[in-house]
Amino acid sequence: MSRGEVFGTTRGSTRRAAPAPLAPHLIAMAVANALAEDLGLAGDVTTNATVAAGERSHAVIAARRPGVVAGVDVAAAAFRALDPDVKFRVVTSDGEAVAAGAIIAEIAGLSRALLSAERVALNFMGRMSGIATLTRAYVDAVARTKATIVDTRKTTPGLRAFEKYAVRCGGGGNHRVGLFDAVLIKDNHIVAAGGLEAAIISARGAVGHLVKIEVEVDTLAQLEVVLQHRIDAVLLDNMTPDQLRQAVALIAGRITTEASGGVSLATVRGIAETGVDLISVGALTHSASVLDLGLDFVAGAAAPAKRTKKV
Repeated sequence: MSRGEVFGTTRGSTRRAAPAPLAPHLIAMAVANALAEDLGLAGDVTTNATVAAGERSHAVIAARRPGVVAGVDVAAAAFRALDPDVKFRVVTSDGEAVAAGAIIAEIAGLSRALLSAERVALNFMGRMSGIATLTRAYVDAVARTKATIVDTRKTTPGLRAFEKYAVRCGGGGNHRVGLFDAVLIKDNHIVAAGGLEAAIISARGAVGHLVKIEVEVDTLAQLEVVLQHRIDAVLLDNMTPDQLRQAVALIAGRITTEASGGVSLATVRGIAETGVDLISVGALTHSASVLDLGLDFVAGAAAPAKRTKKV
């Protein structure tokens, strides 16, 4: 991609709906832990030794490469944790695509706070924006099919809510959040339970009517057994496109279909064209590259930041 090229615009200029925001208490806890890790027992010794207390600065967060933004509120929380009076103006909102060089936010506050919170703010935003950017690539790859791209539980420990939020910023959907909010019967559950039908019957008897049950199958023969029971979704694991088409025809819209396994940007379109409802992609969170972002100080604390055209 050349400098200035905008990422993720193959669906035209339609503005995407903003994703449901992260809970403020989750942001506060994560930011506090990250700052504690970075500042340690002595604080920012470099900044404290070189920058006078009370000095104020103006800075911008800018994209070094094109991508999709996520985590602006988390970055703002990092700066506010060290300077409650910091002024943080959002220029590019979560879920928006930006060109290289575009300004994402303008910040004015205590110089020490801006410098000490910089890495925490950029670490969160870079990681989350990288996930949003990769998700947008998958979402665009299945455009004009019925398939929805969803994530998995292959997330960074402690950061699941943030990474799943980033997937939503990229236009994808979320699979179950954890082990607690849905039943997903997989191959090892089937072995441990004494068989496929035994696992389904036990699960149906153990959970309430609001808890959905999904079962993983890797053969059409297993699928035929599963369809004899009352379940909500089936995970078609590592099936070929031809097998997926047969499975979709066999299910005939009775339950939600999800394809998983062996999904890449090279294969996702073919999988989507089989007619499945969902395609789960672990790579969205376990293999996304960090989006390169930077914090740049602007000379003169009172000077307005030069605004780059927002995309």
